[in-house]
Amino acid sequence: MSLKYAAIRASFELLWLTGMPALFRLLSRSRGVILTLHRVLPEEPADFSPNAILQVQPDFLDYCIERIRDLGIDIVSLDEALERLAEPRKGRSFVVLTFDDAYKDNLRHALPILRAHEAPFTLYVPTAFVDGVGQLWWQAIEDIIARQEAVAFTEDGETEYVDTRTLAQKREAFDRLYWRLRKLPEPDRLALLHEFTAAYGYDLDKQCRELIMDWQELRLFAGDPLCTIGAHTVNHYELAKLPAEQARSEMSQSVDVIEAQFGLRPQHFSYPLGGPLSCGPREFALAAELGFRTAVTTRPGGLYPSHLQKLTELPRVSLNGYFQKSRYVDVFASGGLFTQLGRFMG
Repeated sequence: MSLKYAAIRASFELLWLTGMPALFRLLSRSRGVILTLHRVLPEEPADFSPNAILQVQPDFLDYCIERIRDLGIDIVSLDEALERLAEPRKGRSFVVLTFDDAYKDNLRHALPILRAHEAPFTLYVPTAFVDGVGQLWWQAIEDIIARQEAVAFTEDGETEYVDTRTLAQKREAFDRLYWRLRKLPEPDRLALLHEFTAAYGYDLDKQCRELIMDWQELRLFAGDPLCTIGAHTVNHYELAKLPAEQARSEMSQSVDVIEAQFGLRPQHFSYPLGGPLSCGPREFALAAELGFRTAVTTRPGGLYPSHLQKLTELPRVSLNGYFQKSRYVDVFASGGLFTQLGRFMG
């Protein structure tokens, strides 16, 4: 775990011990929280699992839903959340559950829990992933580094061989490659990704088909009345790195594909990665121009009535795999608290 996440965990412990989540829920004007989830898996992560931040275990999801309701907080759809924001003096505070990327494990492990609790949720779908041709690059580089004792990094025509025998070396190599990919323009990122995965015989399309629901599976998931389907672009590119017209196309085409598949036009959108490097004022304006009712980021914070004036830049709180302790759920459910923590956690 990085120093950043260790510091956040220490903060969670202190906040819980001092009773701050309850105080913030009582005094804050925050009406609710949108929670972000990705994967729901029963297995414990391996020692080297930098993407474990994106997964929670089914028992933890089950407990979260129970605990949120025990706190007197309702679990509602995005549309109902907007209604409650418009009438801030009516109704209880709320949590919205959202899932990104359409992982198969959502169907296998999350949906039965959501059904058992009758908990509404939103699933944001990157359509190329469901077509089986997406690049889940963050998982690919983890998989390769996990099984290698050394990896080759090529930059400016020079190749460097990096030891990855120890856990610390693997983590260092992952962080180095991850941030290099994040900082590259999308065409350069894709070229480097394909070069790196090809060198180790890693099949990106096969990985995508193994991890992500196909359209038939997605119909089972989306057919549940608890589910709201949202758009998440076509290729899961960081929109801020794209020319404006390509960014617009990524957003609008994903809506067209989902409408063609399901006969409904998504009203809600999630920006891939969702942080300051990935989306900003230009993307927020594009989402509004394209007619989305809401669009969500990954910037942490609670929801306030003032968010009705900026519905295409909504905050979310990540239900992070590094923080699967029952006492932390009280912290996750406190929107006002996360608004204060937002700068530190972003």
